[in-house]
Formats: sequence, structure tokens, C-alpha cells
Amino acid sequence: MDYYHILGVNKNASDSEIRKAYKKKSMQHHPDRGGNEEEFKKVNEAYSTLKDPQKRQDYDNPRQFNFNTNNMNASGFGFEDLFAQAFGFGPQGRPARHQGNLHINLGVKVTLEDVMIGKTLTAAYTLASGRNETVDITIPIGIMDGQKIRYQGLGDDTHREYPRGDLHVTVRVLPHKKWKRKNFDLFSTISTNIFDFVVGGVYNVETIDGKNIALKIPKGTKPGTTFSINGYGVPNIQNGRRGSLYITVDANVPNIQDEKILNTIKEIRNETTV
Repeated sequence: MDYYHILGVNKNASDSEIRKAYKKKSMQHHPDRGGNEEEFKKVNEAYSTLKDPQKRQDYDNPRQFNFNTNNMNASGFGFEDLFAQAFGFGPQGRPARHQGNLHINLGVKVTLEDVMIGKTLTAAYTLASGRNETVDITIPIGIMDGQKIRYQGLGDDTHREYPRGDLHVTVRVLPHKKWKRKNFDLFSTISTNIFDFVVGGVYNVETIDGKNIALKIPKGTKPGTTFSINGYGVPNIQNGRRGSLYITVDANVPNIQDEKILNTIKEIRNETTV
């Protein structure tokens, strides 16, 4: 494997040129950016050797070992161990794996009202290297519960020879006391006077973002009927179009104590054919 060819530099390249080439190639082949994982491993392997003066010298001038793989030297290392030290390979010739810099996972909680208009939060966290990091997290309008936001290069930075890890933010949308969400639609149940079902009525629906809608209940409507109102749901995170409201109307039976009113209702009931 030609490490110089992998990084795209010549054998006389300076440490600075090798470092710049590594950054370019690692970004090009990073799996999180759609690159090839095997190529990414090769780039890291090449840089791990060429960035170290001693390893680079050993790579440019391979040493000859005159004992077989079963022999051990005085330090307790066999041929494979020496080979790994010189060339960055592990047992049986496999490339030595390095975990690189880890990703940071954070969770944030927002309300359904926040989802309607978007929100910016400030998060502070400590890296494994001990460095404190502060970042502004922008919650997009319409984001779904459990959706993740990735911020490239804001993760761990312990291993300076590798690119920084990423910050992964999981967004949790808190349950709402009035509205239930399904995709970009909102569902709610209201109770209105039972006589509204008989003679018709109007119910004022306050949307989650503070608008008022007059919901007309036609006479003869049956309790449990669901009405839909287009364009007042959650904005679609991709195109901004809002979903619908689905309002289920239940009957609220009044507790009437006035005997005169009760008698009038009884007369109406007796004269009404269902």
C-alpha cells in the first residue's frame, strides 16, 4: 500500500503538506459525508505512519527481520508486534483500527409551541479532552419528535490527528395538554352544549399559535363528529405547508334545575320524533 499515493503527495512532501493532504482526503472520504469507509481507513492509516518521523523513516526504509513469526525478542514482542509498530498494522496483517474522535450525543426538550415557530437554544457540554464547548442549537420549524440534528465537527477533539467528531442533538417534543400531533396534523376534542347539536351553533377554536377560528356546528350534528380545518396544523419542515386541524365535538349535557325549563324540554321531547 503506497501511503504517499493515498494522500496524494510525493515522497519529499513536508510535514505541513502531509497534514494538509490528510485533512483534505479525510473530509473527502469521511463516511458521515457520504464517503467510502474503507478509503477513509486507508487515509487514516497512511497519515498515522507518515506524520510520525520514526514511522515514516521505517516505512521509507523497510527493515529486514531474520526470524519467523513464532520467535519472540527479549521484550516479549513477536514479528507481528514489530511490524505493527513500524507500519501501523495489527495481527495477521490487518490495519490497526483507531476509534478516532467520538461523537457527542445531547438531548433537548421543546414544546409544541416551539415547533410552530422555531427556537434557538444554547447548550454547554464538556469534551473528553476536558475542553468546554458552547453551541447555539437551532430548532427548525416543524421538527418531529425524536428527530436528530447533526452539527459536524462539534464533537470530541481528543485525538488531534483525526477530524473532530460530530454533535448529535435529539429533539424531544413535550406532550401538549390540548393538542395531539400526528405528522403535521393536530387533533383535539372539545365539548359544547348539547343543544348546539340540535339547533346548530358556533364554537371558538383557539389554535396553538393563538389564532381564533369560528367552528360552525350545523343543526342535527351527531356527538362525536370530527371536523377538519385545513392550513392550521404544524408547518411541514421541508416545504413550510401547514397540516390540518381535526376537531372532534362531544356533547356537554347541562345540569338544569329549573322545573319550568325542564317541563318545556320534556314537551319538546314528547313532540319530537327521532
